[in-house]
Amino acid sequence: MSVLPTPEYSRNMRLIGHSDQGGRPDGVQLMVHRGFAYIGHMVSQGFSIVDVRDPEKPKAAGYVPAPPGTWNVHLQAHDDLLLVINARDLFADARFADEKVYYTRQVGETVSDVRDKGWSAGLRVFDISTPDKPREIGFLSLNGIGIHRIWYVGGRWAYVSALIDGFTDYIFLTIDLADPRKPEVAGRWWLPGMNQAEGEKPSWPEGKRHALHHAIIAGDTAYGSWRDGGLTLLDVKDRTQPKLISHRNWSPPFGGGTHTALPLPDRSLLVVLDEAVLDNQEDGEKLIWLFDIREPSNPVSISTFPQPDETDYVAKGAHFGPHNLHENRPGSFVSSTLIFATYQNAGVRAYDISNPYRPVETGALVPAAPERMMDTRPNRPQVIQSCDVFVDAQGIIYSTDYNGGLSVIEYLG
Repeated sequence: MSVLPTPEYSRNMRLIGHSDQGGRPDGVQLMVHRGFAYIGHMVSQGFSIVDVRDPEKPKAAGYVPAPPGTWNVHLQAHDDLLLVINARDLFADARFADEKVYYTRQVGETVSDVRDKGWSAGLRVFDISTPDKPREIGFLSLNGIGIHRIWYVGGRWAYVSALIDGFTDYIFLTIDLADPRKPEVAGRWWLPGMNQAEGEKPSWPEGKRHALHHAIIAGDTAYGSWRDGGLTLLDVKDRTQPKLISHRNWSPPFGGGTHTALPLPDRSLLVVLDEAVLDNQEDGEKLIWLFDIREPSNPVSISTFPQPDETDYVAKGAHFGPHNLHENRPGSFVSSTLIFATYQNAGVRAYDISNPYRPVETGALVPAAPERMMDTRPNRPQVIQSCDVFVDAQGIIYSTDYNGGLSVIEYLG
């Protein structure tokens, strides 16, 4: 067995496996489904499949290239379906070489002069009844930059964030998968000021992005994270006509970047994570918040999660702060008291929120720095940037990195 890269720090967690994902170690979102990990790439334009039936010995099992010029950074697997985003590969565009351009300006504004359509925009549907041999069965084509992220946990409906022509940035769409071979847009919703085609004008300050990162759906409510536009609760009982229940925004004074809103319905709680998007905390301190949502029309923040402090992570370089949460998908590890998050240069973290007013960190693992850089943007530091985290039904943790491959971790808490 090859020697595992030694973590920079660990507490109540142990690295048990590692994979370079078949020589494409740049990972964004991952799903572990029926013993296989599906990993969307940031640079390698496509997605990879890793056999993790033996989590201590992950084996590359396949790679599906994206169409030219196309991102497949996010994907969702459930039953026999794999849904993969198709969008313009923005990080391959020289205008986004400085990440501030991506995170502090409306994407629609930055790419408004693009005329060539050298990418695929929409939602690609694969049959994964044979897990390591995805077979494309459907495609929803959209006009615009494309889809950023999806929520799909089976059944008829999927929910996506999409930048389509006429809008300043990514909005909320419901997708009808009654026939997965012919997905259709059913409904849409956006924050006021985003619909340029209808003459709406942005009301938010220069340097802010109002853009849906994604929504997580529980019952008939969609919990949406709008980067610098805050949090929305939408009533999606009628999937064709989402309706606003409540909207909260804390940027300013806080730095924005709201990325994930994870509902814990059995406790009427909502974990809301703000993503750190600039190096050395230049975008300010970012937090994971806990909201009381007993009254959906009035979500109230009741606490924040403790921040990693065993070393000076701001000075370490690259991004320090939250990025993703394990999202309690059906078939994975599901808990309303134990929460897993990635913290970029501070690795993977576990939190106990049994007392919602006082979340406690119960475990951490900071993987080793990447052996080589896949990120082609200039002057990116060679520092771990733990990106996504997925915990399987057995409690095994899987985490991706922009450059450092797949880490497989055992929680000892």
